[in-house]
Amino acid sequence: MKQLTKDTYKVYWQHTKPYRGIVVLMVLSLALVTALDVVTPLFYKKFFDVIAAGSSNPAATFPKLFAIVLQVLALNALSWGLWRISVFSNNFLQPRVMTNLINTAFEYLHEHSYGFFVNRFAGALVRKVNRFSGAFENIADKLYWDLFPLVIKISGILIVLFIKSALLGWLMLGWAVLFMAINYSLAIYKLKYDIRSAEIDTRVTARLADTITNNVTIKLFTGFRDEVASFRRLTDEEYKMSRFVWNLGGYIEAVQAALTVILEFLIFWAALHLWREGRLTIGDFVLLQAYVLTTIHQLWNFGRIFRQLYKNLADAEEMTEILNTPHEIQNEPAAPHLVVQAGKIEFRDVSFTYKNGRSVMKNFNLIIQPGERVGIVGASGAGKTTLSALLFRFYDVRSGQILFDGQNIADVTQESLRSNISLVPQEPILFHRSLMENMRYGRRDATDQAVISAARLAHCDEFIEALPEKYNTYVGERGIKLSGGERQRVAIARAILKNAPILVLDEATSSLDSHSESLIQDALANLMKGKTTIVIAHRLSTIMRLDRIVVMKDGARLEEGTHQMLLDTSDSLYKKLWELQVGGFIV
Repeated sequence: MKQLTKDTYKVYWQHTKPYRGIVVLMVLSLALVTALDVVTPLFYKKFFDVIAAGSSNPAATFPKLFAIVLQVLALNALSWGLWRISVFSNNFLQPRVMTNLINTAFEYLHEHSYGFFVNRFAGALVRKVNRFSGAFENIADKLYWDLFPLVIKISGILIVLFIKSALLGWLMLGWAVLFMAINYSLAIYKLKYDIRSAEIDTRVTARLADTITNNVTIKLFTGFRDEVASFRRLTDEEYKMSRFVWNLGGYIEAVQAALTVILEFLIFWAALHLWREGRLTIGDFVLLQAYVLTTIHQLWNFGRIFRQLYKNLADAEEMTEILNTPHEIQNEPAAPHLVVQAGKIEFRDVSFTYKNGRSVMKNFNLIIQPGERVGIVGASGAGKTTLSALLFRFYDVRSGQILFDGQNIADVTQESLRSNISLVPQEPILFHRSLMENMRYGRRDATDQAVISAARLAHCDEFIEALPEKYNTYVGERGIKLSGGERQRVAIARAILKNAPILVLDEATSSLDSHSESLIQDALANLMKGKTTIVIAHRLSTIMRLDRIVVMKDGARLEEGTHQMLLDTSDSLYKKLWELQVGGFIV
């Protein structure tokens, strides 16, 4: 935990450091303002001493008093100007740094591997990013506006009191040390519960996001009451922890209040003895009252500031932990860009095991020639989807190599690798943006006319023209406003627009009706021309005309050949799968 706290401060400072000039200006201006707050009560002391000394002759005393008032006015005017410098400098610095922090979190988060996102809730990640930048604002406020002035004010007050009387100085110093030590200990004790409270809050957010995303599933399986009950149990847990944490804060404030009563009694008890000895004046009592109230206010806030500071750190450290997590898939130093000219793909002795220990591929070998169209089939769990994921380097192989035109994909940049592959997935997920933007994602510099041409080739225009906003229609989160077949056609349009030399079709027509599928097959046939194509399929009718079909089982290549060759093999697994789909279940 201590290391995470240090790392959080380090990240915050790295983002603040480029603006050191502004920081220095802010520190100097606030230091002067705070020093003036300590000095100003001395003029009020002098003011009341003059009144006490000249009470018998007000007319003669008036010029002296007015001069003191003017001096206080000048100090307040100077303080006003310095405050404005502090405020407007801070108004520039904090939003700038917060923006940079969000951008850093965004970039680092998206550079994590596919597996990282598979194992985490999207809603929880969003919450962590927002908390990270929000925590900076709160921490910076506590350090700059609260703790920094507190140190200067208490130090200045102690100096003045020691000059006045060592007894007063030691009383104030001893009380301040005791007060801060007790508050520090209580804040540390409370921190672990603040962390638990933040963790529960994250779980509530993650559950909320998960149920919203799966609201249709909840309706289909009548899970509403179960989900409500489950969510209520989670929020009840959050309530109990929040109540405990708040009560703990209440107990801490009770201790603080008792200590402030003791301080005021001790200071004025000592002051009365000093006054009896003629060592304090009326003005000194005014000064003491001002300083005691200031000290109590500052140190009262110290406990609350300290607790809030640690709470904010607990919020920020969830994101710091992610920033400290190395990217699982990384480019080699000075990795070159992948250059695909022919489009030959080779899996050479590839083995892969998921983190949970499940071995999916072992010594897998496959060569796909340039321009060849190869179908990959097999029962569920055979390794077809893993093969596709490894091709995009969503995961690194445990051993072996995957080569594009003789280049190991582990040695080239990930961006150049993926820019050379087009994918039409089984379940396309779209941005909540317009259709035009979603299709243009295949090639961001494409003109509107190029996007429309790709849409026509993918037969998207058939449903787009019926929409009120046509290509400017927003598709909803994850494309929920479109049917499955419409989303797949948008994905095909993206692939057409990208026009990469290698094409992967993962059940690209599985969500289409027979009429739409016949139209899309023509578009896909044109799309596959001149490209090395891998077609992952469950519906074997979609791969009959491919150059070669590879049958996988348990992560290994079991058999291969053309559609007819495999059907002519009596004990072929492909033949059995074909008969199950076309001829009905075998009894």
